[in-house]
Amino acid sequence: MFNIKIDGKEYDINALSEEAKKQFASVQFVDSELQRMNAQIAVLQTARAAYSAALKEALPKE
Repeated sequence: MFNIKIDGKEYDINALSEEAKKQFASVQFVDSELQRMNAQIAVLQTARAAYSAALKEALPKE
């Protein structure tokens, strides 16, 4: 038995309709993609900061 909580109410996943199970799976997929993309954004922001710092070092000194 696996329960999910939606809007404060718990549901037994096995008791849900096939349509509800499909929608739940879609929500899980989207949540995992959002996590993956947020991790990718963090990596890109770190790389951008490093490139910006390297660019400042490469600029002519006065």
